[in-house]
Amino acid sequence: MFSFPFLYFILCQKEISQLQTMLGKKLVTAQKRGETRALCLGLGMVACSMMMYFFIGITIVPFYTKSVWTAETMCKVLKVNINDRVLCPENTGSEDEDTFPYPCLQVWVNLTASGQEVMLYQTEDTLERNPKCSYVPDKSENSKEVKARIETIASNFKKYQTFPCYYDPGGTQTNVILSRLYPPKGLLFAFLWPTLMFTGGCLIIVLVKISQYFSVLSAWQ
Repeated sequence: MFSFPFLYFILCQKEISQLQTMLGKKLVTAQKRGETRALCLGLGMVACSMMMYFFIGITIVPFYTKSVWTAETMCKVLKVNINDRVLCPENTGSEDEDTFPYPCLQVWVNLTASGQEVMLYQTEDTLERNPKCSYVPDKSENSKEVKARIETIASNFKKYQTFPCYYDPGGTQTNVILSRLYPPKGLLFAFLWPTLMFTGGCLIIVLVKISQYFSVLSAWQ
């Protein structure tokens, strides 16, 4: 017959074995939940990055490819004029609520690349909004702020007469712009965040798959 201490030892071993089995099941369940959440996070990051790529592709990329002012050169100011008030947009018969009067700043520069006398615009959008003026203010500014800003811009051009500008090397546009709306660096910066998100999401998915592989391998052994 077995002694009492021996029976007590066997019962303790059974209880410890059952407890280890229960803890193992709970650990596996918690691990599966964590893997599922991590996998959903990785897939969500990849999906968000794809949406950001699509948004950039239909908004920023067309403006970048449409711009013909791609070559950089030096411009020298020839004359700066502030004419009477004009309407923005230029079409005086427009019923657009964005139409508002403002002083028209005209800046003429000498293009170093060709030696031509051309008109300077702030960006590509300025030429589309009003081809008669080098600068088009925002509607949110009041008339005093607009007048003061235009006078400040004119004085800066008179003070700093040589500066870099962009022109059309193909000759389609005979004017120049001071800065591009979406330069190459800006386009790369726009693609940086979705690329980092996509890379992070793919990395999380790969790590989860590796963890699942080693879990299956350990259970099989």
